[in-house]
Amino acid sequence: MNKTILIIKREFLTRVRKRTFIIGTILFPLLYLALIFGTGYIADKSRESLSVAVIDKSGYFTEALLEKANQGDTLNKLTLVKLPEVIFKDIYDSLGYNGYVVIPGNTNWKEGLDSLAFNTNKTYGIGATSPIERKLNRLWDEIKNDSLGIDSSKKQILATSDISLKVLNIKNRAADSQSATVIGYVCGFLMYLILLLYGSQVMMGVTEEKTSRIAEVVVSSVKPFQLMLGKIIGIGMVALTQFLIWIACIFLIYNVGKFSGNNGGAMADAVGSVQKVFTSVNILVVVSCFIFYMLAGFFFYSSLYAAIGSAINEDMREAQSLSFPITMLVIFSIALMTPAISNPSSPIAVWTSIIPFSSPIVMMARIPFGVPNTVPLWQLGLSMAFLVAGFMFTTWFAARIYRTGILMYGKKPSWKEMMKWAFRK
Repeated sequence: MNKTILIIKREFLTRVRKRTFIIGTILFPLLYLALIFGTGYIADKSRESLSVAVIDKSGYFTEALLEKANQGDTLNKLTLVKLPEVIFKDIYDSLGYNGYVVIPGNTNWKEGLDSLAFNTNKTYGIGATSPIERKLNRLWDEIKNDSLGIDSSKKQILATSDISLKVLNIKNRAADSQSATVIGYVCGFLMYLILLLYGSQVMMGVTEEKTSRIAEVVVSSVKPFQLMLGKIIGIGMVALTQFLIWIACIFLIYNVGKFSGNNGGAMADAVGSVQKVFTSVNILVVVSCFIFYMLAGFFFYSSLYAAIGSAINEDMREAQSLSFPITMLVIFSIALMTPAISNPSSPIAVWTSIIPFSSPIVMMARIPFGVPNTVPLWQLGLSMAFLVAGFMFTTWFAARIYRTGILMYGKKPSWKEMMKWAFRK
């Protein structure tokens, strides 16, 4: 036991002192900050301002209507032009317009308006022309309302007549399906990254010690199982430490932003959105379950990665081919996450959140929707029990492969041979 503790201590201290750990630990909160506050700023600054001329041959589009539409969207401007198209198409660019739209003379409000062409010498993306399209649609609705004799009060009634359906959990009125969806996706993808990133670190660590012949020296005084278990737990503690630091940094950023956001502006809006997400779910349950599934899922997959690492020689292509089935299990789990979030109570969501290889990702995508209402306690308990049993089995299985593979050189083993190593007495 003491030897295992020494290996755990060595793995932990060696990795937390690395520059990659320090940089990665600092970089994630900065990326989080950029994601929260930078995305909206970049999107706002990247919007393209268009000045579009309207050549109306129908008589429906008046200067008053266009001026009214421009008041609601000052970034994109519509201007009525009375020049013939044959003349205007050669000079519109020199007049400061990005393009022009022609309203056909045979336009009839009863029959509808066919698709219009935005004539320009430059190709614009859909995101740039969408505001112009929406503005023209609002104008067309205005023209149809006027033609039908619908006054402003009736227009207001029609504008506010849409029904929006909001999910209200009568047992937990604070629950919000939109926030649960966001947190479900975030938790699922974080779990996906952690399993792949730290699992591959275990594999590469074992491979490095094997190829450098350090493992031979260590195994002479430590049992292979103790060595493998020490590496897995040590790297798992590194993952947990890094995660807790990230949580602390995010909490600090959030509270600083909340304090500074009292003055209003984009910061206040962003903080308000984050606050809504945090208060719409049981964060304590989500974080507690995340730590459990992160550690248990890590032990489940890292033991398999350790077994693969022990069988690899110096050729890194062996690592890709042998670890491919394990990596595919993680990728398959992330694919199952989307239908689970869409319907967290569906049979596929329930069973994939119980099966050990997919439960760390799928169950963490379901938990934000509510425990015990959406996720009954028996499902959560069964999922945890199966995952614990799963990583105990994979640890035993991997240890059987590890004891042989760590001292074998010069031969590329197949999965069939590795199975023989596992079940050999």
